[in-house]
Amino acid sequence: MLERKIDKSFLIITLILLFGGFFIFTSASLGLLAREGVDFFTVAFNQIFFGLILGLIAMAWFSKTDFKKWNKYAFYIFLASLALTALVFVPGLGFSHGGARRWILLGSMSFQPAEFLKIGFVIYFSAWLAGIKEKVKSIKYGLLPLVAIVGLCGVLLLKQPDTGTLIVIFLTAIAMYIVAGGKWSHAAILSFVLVAGVISLMFFQPYIKERVLTFLNPTGDPQGASYQIQQSLIAIGSGGWGGRGFGQSIQKFKYLPEPIGDSIFAVFAEEWGFIGCSILIILFLIFVMRGLKIASEAPNSFSRLFVAGIIFLIIIQSFINISSMLGIIPLTGVPLIFVSKGGTALFSALAAIGIILNISKYRRAI
Repeated sequence: MLERKIDKSFLIITLILLFGGFFIFTSASLGLLAREGVDFFTVAFNQIFFGLILGLIAMAWFSKTDFKKWNKYAFYIFLASLALTALVFVPGLGFSHGGARRWILLGSMSFQPAEFLKIGFVIYFSAWLAGIKEKVKSIKYGLLPLVAIVGLCGVLLLKQPDTGTLIVIFLTAIAMYIVAGGKWSHAAILSFVLVAGVISLMFFQPYIKERVLTFLNPTGDPQGASYQIQQSLIAIGSGGWGGRGFGQSIQKFKYLPEPIGDSIFAVFAEEWGFIGCSILIILFLIFVMRGLKIASEAPNSFSRLFVAGIIFLIIIQSFINISSMLGIIPLTGVPLIFVSKGGTALFSALAAIGIILNISKYRRAI
């Protein structure tokens, strides 16, 4: 194993996405000033302090922490992330918002433990796949454990409910399984299970059925279920080629739901147009390519799978958000990494990137 300096190219593209995302968030958050009952300064403080500042500190700290420790304690980290996520159901700790129970309240601070569950899952699944090696091709050691591990996450996430996060974890698991050498036929079965699972959930979760029906007929209820996608498409279409300009979005003022959350890409598209959106997507693709290059040079199986898992996790979630705003897939409610409101999501992403930076200092000896 050869040691070198951290991958500066990966660090630079991460910082470009991070501060570019904060720039987008700043403009989108101005729309909150026109909305009654929204504390703009609390939202901004949480994003800046808990997401940006603490996230950068975590990234710097973990970039200096030996990555082999994560493999050693992977099982306990995963159990801790499951237990932390389960705390949302404890009276007095967890609280509900918008019909979902996804947050833990500590004094005046709240956070979403499912964001840590995603990282805990990637750590443990990487350790599992690295441990079974060639047995990943078997149903007993590869396919069934994958379903079982994702199933543990699913029990907690569906209870909240947080179907979007579960889909992100499931798709990330399939991608990691393929990278580890799993059979494509098994991956196809898992994809079928995912689709069948979402269809079956339509009969038990009315909001999922509503989102699917809205996707199939986006103009069916413009003042109700279709309102968000209609306003999103209006914002994106209004941006044209070059956009209205920084801070000039109209839809973020009272029209577009969650302008700093799920819908922030629509605000960005309105202000920066097709050219700006293309640049943002290209930056994400560069981030992915550089991250996968680090994975390809990683010193062992665990580090290779962990890097690939985190990269897949971030890009899958980000492209799900963008696709849902474009009406390509049903609305999911997952945030756009580096851009959307969510101090917990930003903190956990930067912490995971810190581990990737530590791994980037090492490569296999040839």
